[in-house]
Amino acid sequence: MINILPLVKNETIKMIRKKRFYVILLVLLVLVPLFTYAQLRESESKREKYGNDWRREVQQAITDNQNSLGSDRVPEEWKKYRKIYIQQMKYYLEHDVNPAEPGGVSFTREFLNNAATLFIPLLIMGIGSDIVSSERTAGTVKMLLTRPVRRWKVLLSKLITLLMFVSLTVVSTVVICYLISGLFFGYEGLNMPVFTGFQLNGSEVDLSTVHSVPQWKYLFMQTGLIWFVGVIVAILAFMVSVLVRSTSASIVIMMAALIAGNILSNMASAWTSAKYLFMVNLGLTNYLAGTPAPIEGMTLGFSLAVLAIWGACSLVVSFLVFTKQDILN
Repeated sequence: MINILPLVKNETIKMIRKKRFYVILLVLLVLVPLFTYAQLRESESKREKYGNDWRREVQQAITDNQNSLGSDRVPEEWKKYRKIYIQQMKYYLEHDVNPAEPGGVSFTREFLNNAATLFIPLLIMGIGSDIVSSERTAGTVKMLLTRPVRRWKVLLSKLITLLMFVSLTVVSTVVICYLISGLFFGYEGLNMPVFTGFQLNGSEVDLSTVHSVPQWKYLFMQTGLIWFVGVIVAILAFMVSVLVRSTSASIVIMMAALIAGNILSNMASAWTSAKYLFMVNLGLTNYLAGTPAPIEGMTLGFSLAVLAIWGACSLVVSFLVFTKQDILN
């Protein structure tokens, strides 16, 4: 392990020189204020309509969604989501908790929930998709492999460096989002209760497993699940970078896979075999929020297992190919 530390240091220096991580920070620093301002305007609009009576706002949302359940123009798949939403809002009303209490923590929680399946994976893909292929394109891989170091150690150092930057990306997203949104909404709300555990059994919503957790703990669980998703996406991008010589091709492949997964999650409910695809299982935070799974039979444990298997297989393929392939030609 001591022998690999200089390799990790070298890969870290190369990653910093590429400035990809700085670009990610810049993207977050530009987009998060825009999202925050949009949320602020929406909050002001609701305040003008409902005043400070959040209960009336929640009751109106319940009524609107209940009315939509009787419409033939609303697809059955959407009705499942609305049934869950109605029960969630009723539960918050009964326990006198404002589900949309403005605050930096609440905004961060909602942002992470919406960014978990596409936005954050795309940021991570930008780091990992060319970690090997870019060295082939530049020709530096030949110089790297002529050193008296085993190939698997070279690849392992790249993987460790990649996982370090995945962790930095996830933590940076949470911190930047909280700090910037707090300037608009305040930094309160860490101990506000958030209800989780809503489940849909058939056409009925099961409330038996519903329980409250402090918002800081909910945010911590969200971050952990997003980190796991980020690690799997990074490992898959890592494999593609090993298999594909072209940097642009590896980026396009991963981008297409992530976008296709986002589309499939909304359209493939009748294709049950799609639940074994990694990109359909990226929405781990939806299980915390109580959102119905895109395909019947999917649970948090199932999605974690599917992603873990994809990640393990990708690592095996990556190391086998890199150590056996004639990369020098």
